[in-house]
Amino acid sequence: MHGAPVLGWLLAALTGAAGLYCLARLCAPASARGGARGAAARESDAAAALMGLGMAVLALPPAHQGGLPPVAWAAVFAGAGAWFTAAALRRGGPGSRAHRLHHAVDAGAMVYMVLLMAGPAGHPGHGAMAGMTGMTNAPAPAVLALDPVPLVSGLLLLYFGGYALWTGTRLLRPAHAVAGPGGRALLWMPGMSRACRLVMGLGMFSMLLAG
Repeated sequence: MHGAPVLGWLLAALTGAAGLYCLARLCAPASARGGARGAAARESDAAAALMGLGMAVLALPPAHQGGLPPVAWAAVFAGAGAWFTAAALRRGGPGSRAHRLHHAVDAGAMVYMVLLMAGPAGHPGHGAMAGMTGMTNAPAPAVLALDPVPLVSGLLLLYFGGYALWTGTRLLRPAHAVAGPGGRALLWMPGMSRACRLVMGLGMFSMLLAG
């Protein structure tokens, strides 16, 4: 962070790999899943894939971000957050609702970050990560000019820092091996999914800290 482009590339590589892993799980045929995957787990894979790949793109240097305008990023993540919030309120047990609300917080934090990054160039707190400054170099629509809110940023940092610590402790627990050929066993290994969640939490924490 703080002016080191290599750190932006590293964050993009880690979150992108986690997002691609979750995308591979999401796209795996039912026969490969062995019937162990329910609708809630597929929702989690879809959310993690979206967040991981989204964080990876936003962490890239401006020339490699694909030119998608900030308002489009905000709309994508806002839509995902609204969907998960509605799903959490509609159905599911306490565990499923907690997972969906976490994904809604993820999406809301991404919207918050996009709006901060799309604010006026030179705004305090902007451009801390060299790979995330592309949106601050061009004039942004007035609707996207958002002053940093230290309280919101602090609450999100506490949430994702705590989530990363909690996920990291779960990685220390023994995980049961998954039967199947090498690639399939790796795809459904519980420790891998926990590692991806840890990467997501640390990635969001890093983006908020640098933003």
